[in-house]
Amino acid sequence: MTLADDDTNDEPSVTIRCQDNASVGVTFCDRFNFDADSVHYAVELRAPGLTARVNEVVAWIWDSDLAPFLEELAADYRGWGGERSWQTNDRDLAVSAVFRSGGHVGLTWTLRPWPKVTGGWGASVTTWLEAGEQMASLAAEIRHFLAGEQQ
Repeated sequence: MTLADDDTNDEPSVTIRCQDNASVGVTFCDRFNFDADSVHYAVELRAPGLTARVNEVVAWIWDSDLAPFLEELAADYRGWGGERSWQTNDRDLAVSAVFRSGGHVGLTWTLRPWPKVTGGWGASVTTWLEAGEQMASLAAEIRHFLAGEQQ
């Protein structure tokens, strides 16, 4: 399930919770701009025994951003074979998607800051969502978040 957080602060954020295990989730938060060419934001992963955060994921306006990838997954609610994937230009955030019977999409969210640095780290969680409506809702929420729009 996805939902915009109802925190008392007015900072936009999007949280994705796994429908199979609500303790597994991903949060997009702390969005800011340096200029008109990019959007910077933080991504947090949570699961039992795991908390990981990258403070400055960058979406460049000339890159394919996350929202169209999620919209394409939502449009294919009847399913697909194999794995589909997307990543930021810097490769610090990657998402892979698989479809399983019963109309569910598994999104594996991987954080890997400074991927070319020796001794770097990586962390992943997988959230399961319903194909169709939940995926469409997630895509819309991410699009609004990246655009800086309040819902």
